[in-house]
Amino acid sequence: MSSDETPNVPTPRNSREAVREKAQQVHAQQSRARMMRRIIIGAVALVAVGAIGTAVAMAVNSTVSKPQLTPTGMDGDGVAVTEINAAGASDAAASPTPAPDEAGQTETPTPEPSTSGQVDIHIYVDYLSPGAGEFERANARQLASWISEGAVTVTYHPVSLLTASSNGTKYSLRAAAAAACVATHSPEQFYAFNHDLLNDQPEVDSDGLSDVELADLAGAVGVDNAKAVRSCIEQQDFLTWAKDATARALEGPLAGSDDLVLTSAPMVVANGEAYVGALKDPAEFSQFILTVASDAYYATPTPAPNATGSPAPTETPAP
Repeated sequence: MSSDETPNVPTPRNSREAVREKAQQVHAQQSRARMMRRIIIGAVALVAVGAIGTAVAMAVNSTVSKPQLTPTGMDGDGVAVTEINAAGASDAAASPTPAPDEAGQTETPTPEPSTSGQVDIHIYVDYLSPGAGEFERANARQLASWISEGAVTVTYHPVSLLTASSNGTKYSLRAAAAAACVATHSPEQFYAFNHDLLNDQPEVDSDGLSDVELADLAGAVGVDNAKAVRSCIEQQDFLTWAKDATARALEGPLAGSDDLVLTSAPMVVANGEAYVGALKDPAEFSQFILTVASDAYYATPTPAPNATGSPAPTETPAP
């Protein structure tokens, strides 16, 4: 039995068109997939860039918005000591007694204030400087006596010349900043804190005291606002100030002088004159201060003559 039906077999032409159409569909799908991947990658990149930009902006804003703190109660980057409380006086009294002079006397004469005022002494101290410690230990007793008697005013200027000499801990800089913290939050205890820092120093090229230990030392001298002082020291509030104050001293002129600049620590300036004598010799330093006081006294103008320009007449006794 025969049949007129023919099998449904595509012709070669129809087969090629089907294959081409299928290939076009696959190509279109691949193109869409590539485009989606590009879109996703681009979106992720935008998010990442935005996150980085936000982080950078926050960091910059944080740095800019953080105020540069400046200590209070300071004049010319220094702390003036015009009186010493009982604790500070006892600390100074515990300092070594000056060596007796040729006459066997240990008392050093008190410089007389000139008619223009007290002798104005400025002491630039680096708390890691051995010389600064030597000067303080040798002269603290007579300085405290002169201050108490009103013969001199003493201004301490914390500086940081030896910042690189403490195994990377920057002790010199941190100690100067800590002194500014005490001067700001508990000025009456500054003298005692300053004296303790100089009297019992860490050695050069050692780590020095940590911020916690500096705060503990401030507490030991009896600061009034211990919590504020500790926070100030441990947060390093005045670190930038200490660095800038040192730069100003190096540039000059130093407070109380016309043209002096900081060349070493300690550096002692009295009525504008730099002391160049022995740091450990209180007698030599005392003589320097007496000379400065005398120069100031004789440099004071004499009283003006009377209206006639001649001395007042004196009575002549009757014959």
